[in-house]
Amino acid sequence: MSDPLVRPFMLTGGRTEPVIDGLRVESQLRAAPAALSAPLRFEARRIVELCQRPRSLADLSAALLAPLGVLRVIVGDLLTEGYLSIEEQPGELSVDLIERIRDGVRAL
Repeated sequence: MSDPLVRPFMLTGGRTEPVIDGLRVESQLRAAPAALSAPLRFEARRIVELCQRPRSLADLSAALLAPLGVLRVIVGDLLTEGYLSIEEQPGELSVDLIERIRDGVRAL
């Protein structure tokens, strides 16, 4: 946020920790169908608008020019209230796959 009119702590009600722990920057978020008609304001409204198709937390941060920490708090609230959901994500990469990627990069 370059030269913000509203300080980040005002957007989160002074909170610095999200209600949902472990939200990753690559987490794909999607708005619930009814979320557009919800009585949301400011950044929460914009997040719901942007998440009509899956968006990562990092994408939202860039689109809103807001720090990731602020977005984690707001997104955590929206997830808790049922306005957003996290799309199914693949699990951790296997050691075998990581080693094959490493070997492929070394071959370059």
